[in-house]
Amino acid sequence: MLTRRHILLLATATGVAVTVGNPATASQPSVFSNGGFAINGYDPVAYFTERKPVEGSDDHTLTWNDATWRFASAENLATFEADPETYAPQYGGYCAYAVSHNHTAPTDPDAWTIYGDKLYLNYNKIVRTFWSGDIKGNIRQGDDNWPGVLD
Repeated sequence: MLTRRHILLLATATGVAVTVGNPATASQPSVFSNGGFAINGYDPVAYFTERKPVEGSDDHTLTWNDATWRFASAENLATFEADPETYAPQYGGYCAYAVSHNHTAPTDPDAWTIYGDKLYLNYNKIVRTFWSGDIKGNIRQGDDNWPGVLD
């Protein structure tokens, strides 16, 4: 089993130790955003319908949960708007593995998993391999930590 020490050693080797190892700071927003957009401007619905990350468009945006979301089409925007809890990534789009270890970290739209009809994002594909090693356990721990990890 991988320990936090193993993760930090691997993260150091891959140049991500500073971000992955940082604990949450006070009053972080409930949705991770980068460049002003939730999940780096990618369309959350597309992960389910196209089974891949798809960049959203400035032509199709919605503010939900104090964040601006972008969508690839008006149809995807309408789908999200009708049921945002189904399509929004878990843990506000923060790295699911980091949340399971009581931290937050940004995410890479290409490092994703749909499990149990829910979208989970990770810091990068290497971290996603750790996440995938015990998805059920990581979800259980992440659910216990969320949203307290934001405090």
